[in-house]
Amino acid sequence: MTKRESYEARAEELLGPIAEANHVEIYDVEYVKEGSDWYLRCYIDKEEGVTIGDCESVSRALSEELDRTDFIEDAYILEVSSPGLGRQLKKDKHLRKSLLCEVDIKCYKPVNGAKEFTGILKDFDENTLTLGMQGNVETDMVFERKDIATVKLALDF
Repeated sequence: MTKRESYEARAEELLGPIAEANHVEIYDVEYVKEGSDWYLRCYIDKEEGVTIGDCESVSRALSEELDRTDFIEDAYILEVSSPGLGRQLKKDKHLRKSLLCEVDIKCYKPVNGAKEFTGILKDFDENTLTLGMQGNVETDMVFERKDIATVKLALDF
């Protein structure tokens, strides 16, 4: 396990009881470097949507726990937020909740001449994702997960 992964796992462990006490669920935790700064980002969610008050309450409680345990060696910025409408679907639990929803997929390299696809998430397993593609005739496309850069909920405007 890398340092980044261990920080994320430990932060998620601390976040668990805090999320439960605040009636939210943990969507994701990531520890990333952007420019010269490190960020510990905690995404929370709930059925009716996350409020600023939810983020504030969770952030304050988590900040206290992080200060108490002091397991992250680097200086970092803590952010607690909603994953947003166009949320990235990184984990199987995210994909499971998004079955039969419209998603956007970006691939590392072209597939049938394109790198970006929008369709209905019909199925997935540990190696593939299946999208129902709209057109004159609905067809399914199967993507290798190793070839996918990102999967996000599609936004309709």
